[in-house]
Amino acid sequence: MNMQGKTVLITGASRGIGAEAGRVFAAAGANVALVARGPGEITALAQEIGDQAMAIPCDVSDFGQVQAAVNACRDRFSSLDVLINNAGVIEPIAHLARVDPADWGRVVDINLKGVFHGMRAVLPVMREAGGGSILTVSSGAAHGPVEAWSHYCASKAGAAMLTSCLHLEEQIHGIRAMGLSPGTVATQMQREIKSSGINPVSQLDWSAHIPADWPARALLWMCGPDADEFLGNEISLRDDAIRARIGLA
Repeated sequence: MNMQGKTVLITGASRGIGAEAGRVFAAAGANVALVARGPGEITALAQEIGDQAMAIPCDVSDFGQVQAAVNACRDRFSSLDVLINNAGVIEPIAHLARVDPADWGRVVDINLKGVFHGMRAVLPVMREAGGGSILTVSSGAAHGPVEAWSHYCASKAGAAMLTSCLHLEEQIHGIRAMGLSPGTVATQMQREIKSSGINPVSQLDWSAHIPADWPARALLWMCGPDADEFLGNEISLRDDAIRARIGLA
């Protein structure tokens, strides 16, 4: 997939899938805006990538900060063609009867409202340009309950429905909306899940998790016409046929 001349804004770009997506899209020729709450890791990654990358500190739970990030991206690169809604958290992993309500709500603020904020901020830009792609990193937890993950399951389910709503309303304006359910990925989030010791996911051997560059490469593939049959829906990297189409071993 050649992304020369395109601009991609990636949330949660400080590590894991987001950081790998920055590298993968830059290697494909794209300008990349790396968004995360802390400046340190995204600044280092932008320096690693070079002039076609910029670091934008931003808390996606605050719409004003997301709007400012979109504006900064346009000021630097003069366009915004792809939004990757990747920012997400899972801590605190806790049962409903014991979880702190403020902590539970904070996860929803990032995982669900953060996705909405990204969509809302880029839509006027993409409409003006005649189209664009909005890709959201989802989870199998969007479609079934997992013990002690009520905040994560609820927020991911909401984000999946947002993608469907976005497709319904904006396909007429050339907006391509899709979700990616990557399965379990070897990232810091999996280390947090492992340390919780709760539910079967925490018991998985580390070798069961796919590398973070696989979902990053899937996101790149999703920007092309071969993925158009999945518009408004989710792609699952658990599907061997999908892996083969993307070229993942």
